[in-house]
Amino acid sequence: MSGAARCSPAMRGSCREATEGANAASFQLAPSGPLGHLPRIAGEELVAHTRLWLGTPYRHQASTRGAGCDCLGLVRGVWRALHGAEPEPPPPYRPDWAETGGRELLLEAFSRWLIPLDTPEPGDVLVFRMAPGAVAKHCAIQSGPDRMIHAYWGRACVESVLGRWWRERLAAVFRFPAN
Repeated sequence: MSGAARCSPAMRGSCREATEGANAASFQLAPSGPLGHLPRIAGEELVAHTRLWLGTPYRHQASTRGAGCDCLGLVRGVWRALHGAEPEPPPPYRPDWAETGGRELLLEAFSRWLIPLDTPEPGDVLVFRMAPGAVAKHCAIQSGPDRMIHAYWGRACVESVLGRWWRERLAAVFRFPAN
């Protein structure tokens, strides 16, 4: 995937869900590739942990594996598995928070605590704009070259195809910091 800061007109695409289980993983530090100087949590192990969230019902503002989460709640839950306590509590937010503000609150918060990247790898956090020029308001964790895990509104935490529709809406990429 090249350049993460593109927003293109909406195009139809398809998403496929998977609900495979995964075993809990311990996290190891591994070389960071192009970042060289930054230790990296092994992507495969982070993805294995993220897969434990599959099937968690969608619940706005929740972040409890098996009980409920939204897209931010999934990322918050993975953070807690890696680092313990969250670095800051999210403020209360309505389902339409991005339509009522105009500030890039999600990008601002992730920029404070995650490492910004240009090119994602499995285990990295993906942030999307749902329409050109809109505030970035959806996030996921990349699970493979063409797959992502995210909380699907009204359904559950699922693994979906990271196809053209999603790639054209990709606004930013972040990596969890090392322990």
